[in-house]
Amino acid sequence: MTGQQPPVEIDTSKPHTARMYDWYLGGKDNYPVDEAMGRQMLALDPRVPVMARVNRAFMQRATRWLAGQGIRQFLDIGTGIPTEPNLHQVAQEIAPDARVVYCDNDPIVLAHAGALLRGTDEGVTEYIQADVREPEAILEGARKILDFDQPVALSLIALLHFVSDEDGAHELVGRLLAELPSGSHLVISHATSDFTPEESKAATEKLKAAGVTLALRSREEFTRFFDGLEPVEPGVQVPHLWHPELGEPVPGQDDGVIPGYGAVGRKA
Repeated sequence: MTGQQPPVEIDTSKPHTARMYDWYLGGKDNYPVDEAMGRQMLALDPRVPVMARVNRAFMQRATRWLAGQGIRQFLDIGTGIPTEPNLHQVAQEIAPDARVVYCDNDPIVLAHAGALLRGTDEGVTEYIQADVREPEAILEGARKILDFDQPVALSLIALLHFVSDEDGAHELVGRLLAELPSGSHLVISHATSDFTPEESKAATEKLKAAGVTLALRSREEFTRFFDGLEPVEPGVQVPHLWHPELGEPVPGQDDGVIPGYGAVGRKA
């Protein structure tokens, strides 16, 4: 981690998705308002903590695959509260010289970044506080750390279902990809209502009432994020079925369909 970060102010009056995710994973960096909303989500679908762990495991396998393919630069947006192993730890275990830039909009993530996002001496690990809806700020910060003349893996794990079509989710991804060179990769996991329409509708309404957007997308809508990219086999999959040989299974992941998709695509 390089540079000094300013003091942060954390709003604990309403739930935040990063802190809810931390609660699902059994972390301690969350507040009663996050736990309360998390419990409401559990009442609608008790698999939510499993889904959170499945997403983390997908990120780790995708990162392991990318590092094995020679990718040495990673831009992870929607990082969340650090939970080991983090993306940089997975990448730098394979490639100690890997350069990783994390980005999140929750000040509590910033508060922990300096202590927890420490990489190898050979590599670089840095953090940007910005929202995915601010692509220019993200790109400006990332350019200070990453070489945009060399391939970059853009990672958006369990993030885009919190970005509505009105906020231009597909356009934001396109803007970020436009700056990345040939050989770069896009990694996304995303919740869907395809398998659990009633539970998903109820969850969307609960979160909306708390001021949180939940834009669950169909397989077709998810696949649109990869328009113009070369799909990496096995293509769009339920996340735990994407190269399962590259990691350990998550307990409970086979108890019915995990309502989400994961995929990796390559920019030609």
